[in-house]
Amino acid sequence: MDLSLHYSFLPHLDPDASLAFWRDLLGFEVRNDVGKDTMRWITLGSANQPDVAIVLQPPLPDPGASEAERRVITQLMAKGSFAIVTLSSADVDAAFAALVQAGAEVVQEPTDQFYGVRDCAVRDPAGTLVRINQR
Repeated sequence: MDLSLHYSFLPHLDPDASLAFWRDLLGFEVRNDVGKDTMRWITLGSANQPDVAIVLQPPLPDPGASEAERRVITQLMAKGSFAIVTLSSADVDAAFAALVQAGAEVVQEPTDQFYGVRDCAVRDPAGTLVRINQR
């Protein structure tokens, strides 16, 4: 098999706040933006990875989902335990400093992990855990 990552879907509660985080703060380019209000899908990606994208989507767009399902998903998102993405940077300390200066919610300062990775973590506006590894 010849497989590669193409899209990954992450939830948003406020598409404009998520767009400000992913585009304006992290520097991802917008590749597509469809829908409106909370039923909006925004495709973003790094300029140096044209074939890989993140799609910000409503947390549970299925119209058949029950209110109980929606409540559980919203609760998991609020706790920051629903979605995780790991990015990489040539300078994790500089990336972290820029995120802190911009007001990102800090989860973990840059740390040398026992398993050999230096990383940090923040949350996006929807609660997604965004880890950044040193390349």
